[in-house]
Amino acid sequence: MHTKKISIFLFLALLFFSLDSNAQCAMCRAVLETEEGGIKAEAVNDGIVYLMVIPYILVGILGYAIYKMKTQKKPEE
Repeated sequence: MHTKKISIFLFLALLFFSLDSNAQCAMCRAVLETEEGGIKAEAVNDGIVYLMVIPYILVGILGYAIYKMKTQKKPEE
């Protein structure tokens, strides 16, 4: 019972606790805006899309595998 209270307290504490962080977006934007050709900007955009798509693909594959396991017919004995 005691560990359950601690777990609930830690969950609530972490839920409402946040840290301010500074991303590098301003620096990236400054570097990319100063470039003339825009080739680096396109490469950065492609990298962002690549990083964004991979988790969705993995979750989709996992969901499909679970769906196939759940809908698979069980052999009759």
